[in-house]
Amino acid sequence: MKDPKEQAAQMNEEKKDEIMNNFQTFKDYLGDKVHKGEKLGLGEEGLAKGAKRVADYLAEHEEPRNREEKVLNELWSAADKNEREHIAHALVKMADQTN
Repeated sequence: MKDPKEQAAQMNEEKKDEIMNNFQTFKDYLGDKVHKGEKLGLGEEGLAKGAKRVADYLAEHEEPRNREEKVLNELWSAADKNEREHIAHALVKMADQTN
């Protein structure tokens, strides 16, 4: 799984805005990544680790662009390490159910 920082650097701003401005588009994007990970043989733990890396990157480098992302950002910021792992698992589950 690519490093979120590398992937964001390779993505043009227009594409990033398209993904981040609409929460459904964001969930669809995550769902696509989860399905790709599953096809590569990643299990739930591997997918959750990837989701945690993405969430860490977003919390540190991107401003929330809608109210749903704002709630996720606040939850992530308030959570400790263990709670973040649970949130990452929930994000994978949500994304998997999206597509």
